[in-house]
Amino acid sequence: MQILITGGTGFIGSALCPQLLMEGHSLTVLTRHPEKVVHAYGGKVRAIRSLTEFSEDWPLDAVINLAGEGIADRPWSAARKQQLHTSRISLTEELINVLKRRTQQPAVMISGSAIGWYGDQGDTVLEESSSFHDEYMHTLCNDWELAARKAESLGIRLCILRTGVVLGKSGGMLKRMLPVFGLGLGARLGSGEQWFSWIALGDFLEIVRFMLTDENQSGIYNATAPKPVTNAEFTSTLAQALGRPAFLHIPVSILKLAMGEMSALLLGSQRVVPSRLLEARFKFRSRTLDEALRNEVG
Repeated sequence: MQILITGGTGFIGSALCPQLLMEGHSLTVLTRHPEKVVHAYGGKVRAIRSLTEFSEDWPLDAVINLAGEGIADRPWSAARKQQLHTSRISLTEELINVLKRRTQQPAVMISGSAIGWYGDQGDTVLEESSSFHDEYMHTLCNDWELAARKAESLGIRLCILRTGVVLGKSGGMLKRMLPVFGLGLGARLGSGEQWFSWIALGDFLEIVRFMLTDENQSGIYNATAPKPVTNAEFTSTLAQALGRPAFLHIPVSILKLAMGEMSALLLGSQRVVPSRLLEARFKFRSRTLDEALRNEVG
């Protein structure tokens, strides 16, 4: 396949691109640093700085739209919220406009979203058909999904992935936490009863490949493992995997004081299950957190 990828140099994209290359696909990656991408892949990947560089004459079979500034990288000031919006919604809108000008359309578009779409819902089990709690993360994710849905009017099969926290030692949250937990400084956050919905990096990559190749798949999917855990369970399981204690506790008041509105990422509860993937008989390599930590961290 000829595949256009946005977000191809991030934590997930950096793992996805080599896999797709090994399978014989031809890749074009949108990046702020084209020269680094060309060098990293020995010239086997075409890199563009702007979507305007993507010629209407270039063949295109699939689009994987994963671009977006890190949601937890900086405090949610008004300026930061605008950056989060621009890097997701504005870029997706620009992508759709590029596709509209093409004569030959890709067969499929896989577009990112997040389980933040559901908002904080306590112990409620959340499937793809579930409703939402109206808050900032819902608004951001919903706008992102609405922008992507315009691809359907172009006759493109669209798969939107509401992704949980992706666990892999090469990046993301787990990479940040491993040194802390390794020092025995792992801590339960708030009550620890809030639900934490996750997905192993390897399984997320397999979900993308599944969506690329199975023409029967379209619409919204929860890209999460079948068995979410509470924050207390996550803390205990990660500490045990590293053979370290985790007796500390960070109160809600401290997290809110330190992180402001962004503390919702740690204190909010989303008990998400991947109902549609299970119905499609997708086979998870890491169904439990313990399996994920063994497979991803060793």
